[in-house]
Amino acid sequence: MNKDNNALTLERFFEITKDDLEKKIISTVKDPEIVLILQSGKRLRPLVQQLCFKVCTGGRETPYQYHRSIEGSVAIELAHTASLVHDDIIDGDKTRRGRPAFHVNKGIPKALLIGHRMLSTGFNIALSHGEKIAKLYVDTWDEVLNGELEEVDYNASEVDDNNGFGISSKSKIFKEYYKIINMKTASLFASACKAGAIEAEATGHILDILSDYGREIGLAYQLADDLVDLDRGEMIDSVIIPLLTRLENKTFDCNSLKVKSIQKKLLKNSEKIKELYIEEIKRHLKRAESLSNSDVIPPSEYKELLRKAPSYIINRMLKEIHITI
Repeated sequence: MNKDNNALTLERFFEITKDDLEKKIISTVKDPEIVLILQSGKRLRPLVQQLCFKVCTGGRETPYQYHRSIEGSVAIELAHTASLVHDDIIDGDKTRRGRPAFHVNKGIPKALLIGHRMLSTGFNIALSHGEKIAKLYVDTWDEVLNGELEEVDYNASEVDDNNGFGISSKSKIFKEYYKIINMKTASLFASACKAGAIEAEATGHILDILSDYGREIGLAYQLADDLVDLDRGEMIDSVIIPLLTRLENKTFDCNSLKVKSIQKKLLKNSEKIKELYIEEIKRHLKRAESLSNSDVIPPSEYKELLRKAPSYIINRMLKEIHITI
């Protein structure tokens, strides 16, 4: 990156891109209820998508290419937000982004249908951007959906007296946790980065490099999100059980653990839990940074922003609980 006073910072890049994205959402999405649901989102997936787009063009794209790429980012934001609408129903969450969840205000039937409309709106955008983008959209949603189903089945597993969730070892439970967050969260980040490269008409190995880069950010992001929730005392079944299993070297049955018992165990292991999460987050951030330094990615000021983005995104989240990585 240039060292002069006019050098583009990551914060400034995200600010400019987010402003352009908000304008594109208003001009592209015509359903006022969907626009309302989209309000107050962090737009992380579209932001990393646009960063990868700029990395591939070197900032030399035409205005038409840029605005088309921004439009493509709206599709990934629609898919992500639709998954949140459905998640809130499944998890019984009453709030989202500081407001009552959509299903609380409008009812579950309408929330389900609006979620589907968001997906179809996003698919129509993706379809208009060509076969590669459309297939990526469908394949990604399929992966997210499989992750959702995996989590539902995981949390609903019948308890076995000998093995808790019916899973034979603590390592398998922790692997299941990682499998779920990889499909549900990391897949969207991976696809966003790959979509940015496709919008820039990039081909070859750089598509895989940027996809892997996005996946590492997604894994670190979900781990950071779970750490923030646990620090606030929120009880997340899919997080608590793997943690207690790993930390105390035995298999737990969520249905047999009362809330007070869980709180005691979390309090007892709070420092170990933080250390475990921070260790895992650092591991994924290091991988993302390594991928951003690949020789396959051409040098530019945007490549430097690509290197800085993972830590910037995660530390913005962890700032809420006074942790910096």
